[in-house]
Amino acid sequence: MEERRIVRVAAAIIIKEGKVLATQRGYGDYKDWWEFPGGKLEPGETPAQAAEREIREELDAEIKAGDIICTVEYDYPKFHLYMYCIRCELISAGIHLLEHESAKWLGRDELDSVKWLPSDTAVIEELRKLI
Repeated sequence: MEERRIVRVAAAIIIKEGKVLATQRGYGDYKDWWEFPGGKLEPGETPAQAAEREIREELDAEIKAGDIICTVEYDYPKFHLYMYCIRCELISAGIHLLEHESAKWLGRDELDSVKWLPSDTAVIEELRKLI
């Protein structure tokens, strides 16, 4: 039996004025699906450090990572995902999409208006408590 690799990522849950930032993928098997921005942890990096670095790389923006809201484990066909979902504050004036097709600020009543990545759907109920 093939051992599934575990991929650890940090998802930046950026909340501003009662809304959360969602970004739309522009590549791969899940092209056009929506996700929380973030990415893989590098060796020796904490989830907070990974979230801050990934947002600089993907959105050309600065954030302040806060507490971990929740963790999610999900089995994708090619790997097992372990995701740290971190509440973050946007420090810079705005974002610039460097890797995503689109971005939206979604309020509580809009969270179901996009097609979320399977692993990100588990975060939605936690978000309803925060925004």
